[in-house]
Amino acid sequence: MELHDKGKIRGIRRRWLLNSVGVVLLILALALGTFIASLRSYYYTGTTDDLMSRASSTAYSFRNYTSSEYSTVAQRTVSEYEEKGLLELQFLDETGAVLYSGNDLAAGTTPDTPDIQGALEDQETTPWIGRDPSTGERIAAACSPVVYQGHTEGLIRYVTSMSGIDRQFILTVSLITVVALAIFAMVYFSNLYFVRSIVEPLASITETARLIADGSYGVQIEKKFDDEIGELTDTINDMSLKIRQSEKTQSEFISSVSHELRTPLTAITGWAETMQSGELRDPEDMKKGMEIILSEARRLTNMVEELLEFSRISDGRFTLSVEPLNLKAELEDAVYTYTEFFRREGIALEYTDCPEEMLPISGDPHRLRQVFCNLLDNAAKHGGSGKRIDVSIAREGEEAVIRIRDYGPGIPEGELPFIKNKFYKGSSKARGSGIGLAVCEEIVVRHEGQLFIGNAEGGGCLVVIRLPLDK
Repeated sequence: MELHDKGKIRGIRRRWLLNSVGVVLLILALALGTFIASLRSYYYTGTTDDLMSRASSTAYSFRNYTSSEYSTVAQRTVSEYEEKGLLELQFLDETGAVLYSGNDLAAGTTPDTPDIQGALEDQETTPWIGRDPSTGERIAAACSPVVYQGHTEGLIRYVTSMSGIDRQFILTVSLITVVALAIFAMVYFSNLYFVRSIVEPLASITETARLIADGSYGVQIEKKFDDEIGELTDTINDMSLKIRQSEKTQSEFISSVSHELRTPLTAITGWAETMQSGELRDPEDMKKGMEIILSEARRLTNMVEELLEFSRISDGRFTLSVEPLNLKAELEDAVYTYTEFFRREGIALEYTDCPEEMLPISGDPHRLRQVFCNLLDNAAKHGGSGKRIDVSIAREGEEAVIRIRDYGPGIPEGELPFIKNKFYKGSSKARGSGIGLAVCEEIVVRHEGQLFIGNAEGGGCLVVIRLPLDK
């Protein structure tokens, strides 16, 4: 597996280098090719153009000479020619043989090169670059015909050695090639360093992600960069911690639910077996046993309902049956239902009404009653030691605000941010599955409202529900 993953990393590096460095290499190659072509044109085309211009100009000055005059003037011109060190001037007859030349060695020879053939056949100035047939040296030449009354009297040819130009061209091309290679090397190694700075942290993140997938929840990656890689590291670390917390919470939930189920089932089973055995003779004991069985059965039913609600929320089957209703009446029904129960438990339930006869909202009465009952039950369960619970409803602007306060020990500050999380029970020892508040939050939010839970001034827990009123 490790070798396979390293192969993947190498594959990423290879693709990255091919895509980035390959493009740079292509651009450099095109630029270098274009530059070399331009340089070649500058050196070689420029040289031939200059030779052609000279040959055409000299030939034009001989246009009015006959063949005898052409020979005499040609001899004199060669003897007076001052650029022998730079260019060789040749005068050829109508057959292409050299009559006079600035280089005495060329006189009497017949070069028969393409520039001479073109000038004789087409009567046009013709350039040529190639090797001299007699010396093998690379030369550039331009030959122009001397035409008198439509007849070619001779040819004027300029010749120069290409060794200096070739040397300069090769030197310049070599220098530019070295510069291009240096640029490519800089781009390659900078990209290699950059890719390594991406790939190596990714390899570390991949390894940590594999550990998380294998069950090592909570493991953290060392953050080395404050960029996108750093953000990814933070995200993976946060995910790891949240998965660990979720695993811990679910484990605690399973343990808690198992305990919560076992307790009523034990009571139900124990009393049922006792009643079945016929040991109970006293009707009062029988009545007490039946009350315990009914109470524990209701508690089991409530727990199962909470679990079903959680299941519906998780898989998206949680729905509302919305209709117009009086929120005040729904809350009063829930308060009335719990008043007698709280009295038997020694808890005083104080209800503060609002002056409005109706607080109209659009909602699901069954779901809202579920919220009110759950919050009142929690108030008694966690804050009943204060022996008092206050409930109030009021209109504030365009919202109906319900407050439920107990006078118990309150909620530890460190647990407040998590109190509405699914399965979370914190340090509370009270019975419950830990999903009731999560279900309440879901119901209130789906009514476009807000649920706040905190500690009240003077002690105890304060729950505030805000729901939008119909206009």
